[in-house]
Amino acid sequence: MKQISHLDDIPSTPGKFKMDKSPYNRLRWHSSLAKLTFWSFIFLALIFIFFFRSPSSSAPQSLSDPSRRYLQNYSWGGAAWEKRVRSSARIRSRNGMSVLVTGAAGFVGTHVSAALKRRGDGVLGLDNFNDYYDPSLKRARQALLERAGVFIVEGDINDEALLRKLFEVVAFTHVMHLAAQAGVRYAMENPSSYVHSNIAGLVSLLEVCKSANPQPAIVWASSSSVYGLNTKVPFSEKDRTDQPASLYAATKKAGEEIAHTYNHIYGLSLTGLRFFTVYGPWGRPDMAYFFFTRDILKGKSISIFEAANHGTVARDFTYIDDIVRGCLAALDTAEKSTGSGGKKKGPAQLRVYNLGNTSPVPVSDLVSILERLLKLKAKRNILRLPRNGDVQYTHANISLAQRELGYKPTTDLQSGLKKFVRWYLRFYADGKKSGV
Repeated sequence: MKQISHLDDIPSTPGKFKMDKSPYNRLRWHSSLAKLTFWSFIFLALIFIFFFRSPSSSAPQSLSDPSRRYLQNYSWGGAAWEKRVRSSARIRSRNGMSVLVTGAAGFVGTHVSAALKRRGDGVLGLDNFNDYYDPSLKRARQALLERAGVFIVEGDINDEALLRKLFEVVAFTHVMHLAAQAGVRYAMENPSSYVHSNIAGLVSLLEVCKSANPQPAIVWASSSSVYGLNTKVPFSEKDRTDQPASLYAATKKAGEEIAHTYNHIYGLSLTGLRFFTVYGPWGRPDMAYFFFTRDILKGKSISIFEAANHGTVARDFTYIDDIVRGCLAALDTAEKSTGSGGKKKGPAQLRVYNLGNTSPVPVSDLVSILERLLKLKAKRNILRLPRNGDVQYTHANISLAQRELGYKPTTDLQSGLKKFVRWYLRFYADGKKSGV
């Protein structure tokens, strides 16, 4: 495998963004206090029900070394482990930051971690390496980051003892929270995993962050799915988000309300990023562009959905490099949290941004591009869009991110897919994972 600095599929990142403060820095939440209270009650009730029905996730004591703790099959602790944690999180640039990246072995997490490390920030990863999709891909990403000097702690964001230990070992200035249960359709098969990761996991992380001294600034991944059944396009941060079309969307909306609560009560600086259909090298196998590529190469038919009356299904496909630049800009412009020891001392920053490409492309056109790049004809199977949480159309209004983050996507779908296909063919060369 090539060195990480030589990969054209890892984003290059200039210096930190230094934007002037804007009167829009605080999101103008239009929800009433009564509505917020109602949603908060519902979400906390879901968390209670989930944990009441699920086996306890409390970590059993180690049989030999009390400095080590376990959650499921994860182990951590000890002098050597702490040394690796400190080394990975050490800042190596002037005015750098120390960032805890959750979901670091994931698609976006890997790219963000690499970009931060490359510019001299301290980076520590956290990931549970679950099997929602092929864990060997996550391990390959882990190996990539290890060569760049990023250590990924294996553990679960619901393990508060582990989180507290990490903050005890390292005084993180920022948290990039990307760990989540992704996927719209899988929520119909395993709904509890979404509550566990996207709601309970977020609360666990925020509980630890609120008590940290100093409190870190937090940037976290929401989703364009929160716009749900909204028919007004392009989607703006001011649009209604109370009509989720899937459980995944509902948990991300819940996350935004929970973020508001922790900002209001504890003074945590929180920035939510609504990603729009992220794609690119090292991507997720459950995404259409990824499994379309796989199935076209294997000569299998692919299912392409259309809306009622042969309506077009389109997505605002956003290339990973553009998303990474948006993530780093959000970290660089994040103000400090204002609380200490779990107590708020003043108003704190609260923001939500769309990160998209602003150029929706029909899924059928995506397939045509892949056909040209792979030099193969796809066996298309046209089906009616099912009622499983998918929506017909996504389109991001990114004017707020442009104004406050300097966010400007530069990669069109043709160029981005060309880079993805090149990576895919190398990584899965001759039916084997080559690791390039």
